[in-house]
Amino acid sequence: MPKIIMGIQVMHRNEDAVQVQKLLTEYGCFIKTRLGLHNATDDRTFCSDAGLIIIEFITDADKEVREVIDKFTKLGSIIVRTMEF
Repeated sequence: MPKIIMGIQVMHRNEDAVQVQKLLTEYGCFIKTRLGLHNATDDRTFCSDAGLIIIEFITDADKEVREVIDKFTKLGSIIVRTMEF
């Protein structure tokens, strides 16, 4: 039973956030840990349009991982990578 970690790079957060959130909610019962990262300055003068989401899936979610990879890839500006441990 491998531990699957997924990185999702969202290149256009402002345009894709709703669709990304919808997919994360759809597969939420298979997600154990989720961390979202993007660049922003403390003085609020800059907030990056790109972001990175790191997800740890529950064990035995191989089928769901394949499904979510397929769905994220179809969004176009999303890059998905996985690691197995």
